[in-house]
Amino acid sequence: MSWLSRVLSGILFLHEPETAENLWHKCKKCGTMVFVKEWEENYSVCPRCDFHDRIGPAKRFEQLFDAAQYELLPAPEVREDPLRFRDTKRYTDRLKAARAANGERDALVNARGRIDGHKVIVGVQDFAFMGGSMGTAVGAAFLAGIRAAIEEKVPYIIFTASGGARMQEAILSLMQLPRTTVAIAQLKEAGLPYIVVLTDPTTGGVTASYAMLGDVQMAEPGALIGFAGQRVIEQTIREKLPEGFQRAEYLLDHGMIDMVVPRSALREKLALLISYLAPESKAAA
Repeated sequence: MSWLSRVLSGILFLHEPETAENLWHKCKKCGTMVFVKEWEENYSVCPRCDFHDRIGPAKRFEQLFDAAQYELLPAPEVREDPLRFRDTKRYTDRLKAARAANGERDALVNARGRIDGHKVIVGVQDFAFMGGSMGTAVGAAFLAGIRAAIEEKVPYIIFTASGGARMQEAILSLMQLPRTTVAIAQLKEAGLPYIVVLTDPTTGGVTASYAMLGDVQMAEPGALIGFAGQRVIEQTIREKLPEGFQRAEYLLDHGMIDMVVPRSALREKLALLISYLAPESKAAA
């Protein structure tokens, strides 16, 4: 081996080589290949078909908060695997795998920060963590976010993304529906805004509880929003459902939500709403 070959073999691969996987992003809707840098600069939205890809809490917080500065709220401690559930795997093993792949404690993460100078608490559900399913940890995190908002006298904003209740926790998961509903009532009694941003997908028990109780209901374009799945509904009523049924635009047309807002305009729209609903939050310490 020549000295040049030795140098090349020792140096060229110190950095990750540029490949199709890290240079390009393929749109899941239209199949267009987009430069990853362009895709990320466009808020993880396809510049050709406007498909809003799913994003996690970290990216959401960076896009939302002033100068991408925020402070994570600690995840509440809950009893894990209270039913000692097992299907093809133990529930504890599923949790470990989800945490290893995702880096989060569970499917709902809260952070405090400012949007256009207004202090807020924001919760983000992550569909990448066990389908954003709602268990006791998600319920506890939601309550922690509400309590922090009440204590600091600021709005609470929730970004929903969930397949519904977490089956491994059975009735304990369903108990999060009334639990979160009571927390929202406490927030409203304190005179503080509760703003919901529905993202793809928001279904099941989450839709049946805190996802549809906002003072203002927003949604990202194309988001799937519903309770039961379309096929289940069609089989039950024995009718073909309309085109675009359960998508954000359909719900807007039928009065279920207040507005559909592209991700690029979301921060500006939230800042405007907060300035109307809680102007004093700009002066919060």
